[in-house]
Amino acid sequence: MATRTTQLLVIDPQNDFCDLPASHRPACSTPSLPVAGAHADMQRLAAFIRSQGDQLDAITVTLDSHQRFDIAHPGFWQTGAGAEVTPFTPITAAQVRAGDFMPRDVAALPRTLAYLDALEAQGRYTLMVWPVHCEVGSWGHGIHADVLAACGDWQLQRQRAVHNVFKGTNPWTEHYSAIEAEVPDADDTSTALNTVLLQSLGQADVLLIAGEASSHCVRSTTEHIVQHLPHLVPGWQASHIVLLTDGMSPVAGFEAQHQAFQDGMRKAGAQLASMHEISL
Repeated sequence: MATRTTQLLVIDPQNDFCDLPASHRPACSTPSLPVAGAHADMQRLAAFIRSQGDQLDAITVTLDSHQRFDIAHPGFWQTGAGAEVTPFTPITAAQVRAGDFMPRDVAALPRTLAYLDALEAQGRYTLMVWPVHCEVGSWGHGIHADVLAACGDWQLQRQRAVHNVFKGTNPWTEHYSAIEAEVPDADDTSTALNTVLLQSLGQADVLLIAGEASSHCVRSTTEHIVQHLPHLVPGWQASHIVLLTDGMSPVAGFEAQHQAFQDGMRKAGAQLASMHEISL
């Protein structure tokens, strides 16, 4: 009789996304894009990994990984009058064509407009200027300490490594999803459909998903899994997914997107449950 396999996918459990109290961070470090509730989410997730680790056959952790120069960071942009662009400013192709916003490097204008046009044609997101976050090598790029420790103990217990997936290093496209960038760059394979990751996740009979934030990276990754996995793994269905609802939270102001995501996944056949409801 075949043994049921269970995998855990943890999306971007990083310091910059966690509303960490002062007691859980270095004195001079502050999360740049904290999601309300994320610290508690990650504490619950760490406890879940410790209590259920012997039932987890694989753990995959994705890591948002950016540079300071990035099309979705403030330093890329200026207003038409040459002023700074503040974080949480949405920018559309029409606004750029009207001269309301411009890339600081004027030579980047054609590529920028091509990207915005392609992004908006998909109808999923408008470009958002985020605070600089998850900068490679920074404290904010690191994994929440409790989750990191729990994953470390799991590795020793099960004698296998956590699979880390880096996303977002290309500065010319947003990369919410660990499966594929919002607009793949033909010259950068890291932005293309990650069929290796999909095939790996598709081997699970139960795919548990948690992470931050449910309105963006968790949502985009999960939607891409549901969209692409049935074409790669025969017989795979969204019913293999269990969203750990107390292991994810939305960015403030995007609660409607969080709800739409959960409603959409439930309609697709995925299961939604809190961690104490899961019996592995």
